[in-house]
Amino acid sequence: RGVAWAARQLGQKAVVYMPKGSVEARIENIKKEGAQVVVTDFNYDESVRLANEYAKKNNGIMVQDTAWENYVKIPTWIMQGYATIADEVNEQLGGEKPTHILLQAGVGSFATTILGYFANLYRENRPVTAIMEPDKADCFYRSAKTNDGKPHAVTGDLDTIMAGLSCGEPNIIAWDIARDYADAFFSCPDYVSSRGVRILANPLGNDPQVISGESGSVGIGLISILLQQKQYQD
Repeated sequence: RGVAWAARQLGQKAVVYMPKGSVEARIENIKKEGAQVVVTDFNYDESVRLANEYAKKNNGIMVQDTAWENYVKIPTWIMQGYATIADEVNEQLGGEKPTHILLQAGVGSFATTILGYFANLYRENRPVTAIMEPDKADCFYRSAKTNDGKPHAVTGDLDTIMAGLSCGEPNIIAWDIARDYADAFFSCPDYVSSRGVRILANPLGNDPQVISGESGSVGIGLISILLQQKQYQD
């Protein structure tokens, strides 16, 4: 939607490719910005390739936050933009260092930007940082588990309620940061996210209610499981 909004502001045509199973409300919100929406019959990664081919054939500019060989400039700019979020978080913390940071990853641009920001800020004394993914699209987890220093892709439908994280191929810039600085990787079934949605929507005491999407709720779901279920005590 952000790309569609920016294109409208600049008087440019936007064509947005979305993977199969995309939520209708998201499609309509993008259309309201004046963009043409193409819902493909493929997963996220194949949809990205289709969008790239369309841009090449129609004198367009590909705008995407995942990077691959010979396509790094625009993803780097987008990742630099994500750093604003980390800066605002740090400002709100008032200089207090967090002990742990849990970051949800699709292609990994958002997650590793935040990771890189705090790794740079605290250096050797950085917080413990974990990368979380859906178990059907856990390319960072599998890359870390393979432990050969290279990114590895997950293929197939990538079917998960965490639609914003349903990406099977790591951003090559993001992988290098995650490989070198992340302390843990979690592959999370959908029930972790749905648990998080319910926790955020039903707060205790003076905690505020948070109406979260599935991709944004996986962190609190994971924390609750790690702290409350004995099999994960270690």
